Amino acid sequence: MSVAILQFLGTNCEYDMEYAYSLLGVKTKIIWHKEESLPSDTKLVVIPGGFSYGDYLRSGAIARFSPIMKSVIKFANDGGYVLGICNGFQILLESGLLDGAMKRNENLHFISKSVDLEVVDNNNAFLSNFNTGDMVNVPIAHADGNYYIDNVEELEKNNQVILRYKDNINGSINNIAGICNKQKNVFGLMPHPERAVDSLLGNDAGLKMLHGFVKSRIL
Repeated sequence: MSVAILQFLGTNCEYDMEYAYSLLGVKTKIIWHKEESLPSDTKLVVIPGGFSYGDYLRSGAIARFSPIMKSVIKFANDGGYVLGICNGFQILLESGLLDGAMKRNENLHFISKSVDLEVVDNNNAFLSNFNTGDMVNVPIAHADGNYYIDNVEELEKNNQVILRYKDNINGSINNIAGICNKQKNVFGLMPHPERAVDSLLGNDAGLKMLHGFVKSRIL
């Protein structure tokens, strides 16, 4: 087993992610949030999208305190790779593994559609299959995707912005759709790569993103 996919009350993308990595021949295991440790052979933790705890209080704010998160934080701080998608991104922000905060979309509407994204930085495992400046089309589905950080200049200077919306779909500062930490082992993005994994269905850009961890020999 190489990829641990977390499952909280209310997440709904864990099986899509399991399927996506099956297409790449990578072993996965879904980990219930009340578990207190990750499997010993974990190489990548994925925190999938959904509505953990019904988004009560604030998106990701309660899931951040689930027992498994202590192990995830230690895993990340020890250099392990972590990928948070949509609600997973919100949980990473709430847990302090990524900087910034997520607000309601600027127009207060839930947005579900495919959007164009620019690859801003490819000097990381997740986007290693792309060139800087590439445009990709990946679905989004969220109400709280309006990313904000006080010192966005620092984030940009450190090349921590990895994906940017072509159009400002939700009010995110500097059109930011995805970021990473300074060490480039923790990634968060609002778009759903696990929903763009089959060219027969119109798009496999997401599979190409997930394959980046294989190409980089992390998996």
